Amino acid sequence: MSPFPPRLRKLALTLHVTSSVGWLGAVAAFLALAVAGLTSGAAQTVRGAYLAMDVVGWYVIVPLSVACLLSGLVQSLGTEWGLLRHYWVIPKLLITVVATVLLLVHMQPVGQLADAAARAAPQDGELQGMRVQLVADAAAALLVLLTAAALSVFKPRGMTRYGRRRQRGQAPQPR
Repeated sequence: MSPFPPRLRKLALTLHVTSSVGWLGAVAAFLALAVAGLTSGAAQTVRGAYLAMDVVGWYVIVPLSVACLLSGLVQSLGTEWGLLRHYWVIPKLLITVVATVLLLVHMQPVGQLADAAARAAPQDGELQGMRVQLVADAAAALLVLLTAAALSVFKPRGMTRYGRRRQRGQAPQPR
């Protein structure tokens, strides 16, 4: 049985799903901006894309990633899924932690491009490697977040040994 009362459990789940879906959507928007910044011939579009990416990154994506991580921990500790009881929770936790850390590292080149764009639009070939990296990183992040979502839906491989021991040690309680 869940240590959370039903209303609190539903609130925690709502926060987790909302932050997860928001993170996924914000990364998709970030990818669109990165593609626009890389491919557009219009200087204002390029400048606007990189300036917007910095704002979206720091004020939307980073907070949503942290909210997703924290609400996921609350979900795992406050519901029957547990943090280490089911195989699917462990890789999802690792994906979320690694993705959040990589996001914070990734924000450095975003800031550099935004600073450069604030001065003037990057010219042909200028900062090209960093611009391509932002597209590749955003596309990879989207795939990683979709993998985490799939783990949440399909929940593969059952319980861990720890989870089975915990289950045997507790008698089933009526709901």
